[in-house]
Amino acid sequence: MIIKDRTCGVYEKYIKRPLDVILASVTLIVVSPVLGIIAIMVKIQLGSPVIFKQPRPGIVDPRTGKEKIFYLYKFRSMTNKKDSKGELLPDSERLTKFGKILRSTSLDELPELINIIKGDMSIIGPRPQLVRDMVFMTKEQRKRHRVRPGLSGLSQVRGRNTISWESKLNTDLEYIDKITFWSDLKIVFQTFIKIFTCEGITEQGMATATDYGDYLLAEGKIDRDTYWKKQKEAKEILR
Repeated sequence: MIIKDRTCGVYEKYIKRPLDVILASVTLIVVSPVLGIIAIMVKIQLGSPVIFKQPRPGIVDPRTGKEKIFYLYKFRSMTNKKDSKGELLPDSERLTKFGKILRSTSLDELPELINIIKGDMSIIGPRPQLVRDMVFMTKEQRKRHRVRPGLSGLSQVRGRNTISWESKLNTDLEYIDKITFWSDLKIVFQTFIKIFTCEGITEQGMATATDYGDYLLAEGKIDRDTYWKKQKEAKEILR
């Protein structure tokens, strides 16, 4: 899967990245006491590690034409409880009351400020999905990776995890079609409203969002052979 570069406007090409670094750095300094308190509470409530790291697909590398894989940082919100076979229990059984609070307030995502400073992410952009979600995306849908993934984005303020996968990915494409300062600023304000109202955190009746491949299989949009082939592809990417 090779994705070519795209044309960028003045804001996106020259202003967006420096602004991201400045705002993320200032915010990180300002909220550092909060980060310290949350880290201590996570340690007490859930143990170690305090920071949860997970590989995610980022912006396309111009040298290879493929998505860069980076480690997303979040505060841990689940336990590591396992069954008698040593397998992790379902998310619904590992997500604690404290973890739900972290997620509903989006406080678990504050460490992503480090990802922004490093250049893995932007303040506003398509949310970074899992590698096992990426492999199920069409060539058109993977155009969302032509820009850095964001701490928040257009699909987040339009429903987050309560809208369908197709709507979510189409909204990401709508965002990258025209990135402007004012559109980003509007999304920032709408994000704060969503956080304060705790809207769209998870799907109804679900502890966490359904993987894209699981959704496609359940809806009959792919067969089991395709499903397992794509899962194998995801594992190969992460090697």
